[in-house]
Amino acid sequence: MEWQSDWGLRGRMLLTMVLLGVLYVVFVAALWTVFQSLFAVLLLFGGFTIAQFLFSDRLALRSMGASEVEPSEYPDLHQTIERLSQQADLPKPTVAVADSKTPNAFATGRSQDSATVCVTTGLLARLNDEELEGVLAHELAHVKNRDVMVMTIASFLSTIAFLIVRWGWLFTGGNERNGNVGMIGAIVVSIVVWVVSFLLIRALSRYREYSADRGGAAITGNPGALASALVSIDNEMQATPSDDLREQAEMNAFFIIPIDKGFVGRIASTHPPTEKRIEKLRDLERELET
Repeated sequence: MEWQSDWGLRGRMLLTMVLLGVLYVVFVAALWTVFQSLFAVLLLFGGFTIAQFLFSDRLALRSMGASEVEPSEYPDLHQTIERLSQQADLPKPTVAVADSKTPNAFATGRSQDSATVCVTTGLLARLNDEELEGVLAHELAHVKNRDVMVMTIASFLSTIAFLIVRWGWLFTGGNERNGNVGMIGAIVVSIVVWVVSFLLIRALSRYREYSADRGGAAITGNPGALASALVSIDNEMQATPSDDLREQAEMNAFFIIPIDKGFVGRIASTHPPTEKRIEKLRDLERELET
């Protein structure tokens, strides 16, 4: 298969970023009204933007307890990623492994040159070679589409809004009535911004998974291997204790298959149903056969 530009993905990314940009303007205006200082608002946004952009990849790996591994430690894994990277016309990413029984994988990093692909020990133990290639190619497709950078930027606004909703009440206990009313107004606006941005990000995230599935199939030329891997991972996830999954729920947006057990998993799911992903991959496999 040849790698094809996904204009549907690009269009949805552009639309989502435009809508999020509008939310940024509204949000900044609301906070400016409360704090009466544009400099303070821009400093708040700028500081969080830089911090999230620079450190999000490290935080993602740390939250999973993952660490970079050398070729001498996992030679087969390194060789497979290097070969797939060449097929995808990408620089070889950093390779990381997380000691977790949950079979999963994710990609992180600010750019194609600074990407990291992480797999769990459970994934390495569960999948055969072809299935593992399919999963790794899926993650490399995320890197090639720059999904990690886009989703990190897109999620920034909801993070700021969430922090204001969570901690803004601490600043409403003063004696100045106008200040209290203004802060309460900022909290209300933040709730609206968080809900709208959350819905926009979910819509974008679901489509990027379909695109990464197709991109991964283009890299390996074997859609069936990824479909088989999704079946194996999904079956294993259903058998994993809920307590183990809840510890990793915050990484849902980056996993090959989201953690959908429990209340938090259901409301935070950023992936389309696994059954639909498998169906699309099987359709693609039949197209290639004919």
